[in-house]
Amino acid sequence: MPDLPEGLTTRPLQRSDAHDVFVLMAAQEQEDIGHVAIEEADIVSDWAKPSHDLGARSIGVWDGDTLVAYAELMGADRADTSVLPSHRGRGIGTWLAHWLVDLGRSLGSSVVGMPVPQGSPGDRLLEELGFRVRWTSWVLKLPESATIPERALPEGYVVRTAGPDELRAAHDVLEDAFLEWSVRDRETFEDFAAATSGRPGFEPWNLRVALDEGGAVVGVSLVLVSDDGATAYVDRLAVRRDQRNRGIAQALLVDSFARGREHGTRTSELSTDSRTGALPMYERVGMMVDHVWVNRGIDLD
Repeated sequence: MPDLPEGLTTRPLQRSDAHDVFVLMAAQEQEDIGHVAIEEADIVSDWAKPSHDLGARSIGVWDGDTLVAYAELMGADRADTSVLPSHRGRGIGTWLAHWLVDLGRSLGSSVVGMPVPQGSPGDRLLEELGFRVRWTSWVLKLPESATIPERALPEGYVVRTAGPDELRAAHDVLEDAFLEWSVRDRETFEDFAAATSGRPGFEPWNLRVALDEGGAVVGVSLVLVSDDGATAYVDRLAVRRDQRNRGIAQALLVDSFARGREHGTRTSELSTDSRTGALPMYERVGMMVDHVWVNRGIDLD
């Protein structure tokens, strides 16, 4: 494993480091994609998940009192890293990649991967280190001037705010759908709660559900509002397998866009990837690709 540049120090991250990690990630995103997409609440809610052992699965790199890089591994293979743009080209990213590979091997992971903006310095570095593209992700945006299209539900169906007694059903719909194409362990309800109702700034209206004529949850949309109040981000969207191709997903999207505008947002965003096949559906409701990410991974066999 290569050495870090002289003068830098490392230690595992603590929950009190969330703001410093946010500042670091925001600087990297501003450099790589021209704006900041990460929210501090994203980090706080991830670190609040009972399954995540932050102390054992993270590392921060400091130059004096400034956090200049970090890495963490959540679950079996989901890594996140960031290097302050002013500290690129010093071998820190290479060191973090080796640290993640060693950690993954020690935990018995078969692969470790992470998302990076396509064509960014991080993308090029991982390619040089032998990380292959596992899938491509698109961040789509609904233009501010776009008219939100109407989408009818099947007769007897409704979309509304999830009630407290519907959270577990919503979680089941999301996990059943996502595990059709995502190779990972099933998320616990406690982790789901930390990322939704436990997320800083969460309001009940953020979790939307589609109900059939019998009142069963058959679709879910989680809508998060950016800190500046300008963007409604559809963080998760899923419809039960036996209820698909009936317009429910599009109706949930339209509802999410409309509720976001009711709460002062000007535009809406979401992300999808090449494993889902959902890109054409989002384009049909007027969304446009804003930027592209790739998930690069390396096999640990």
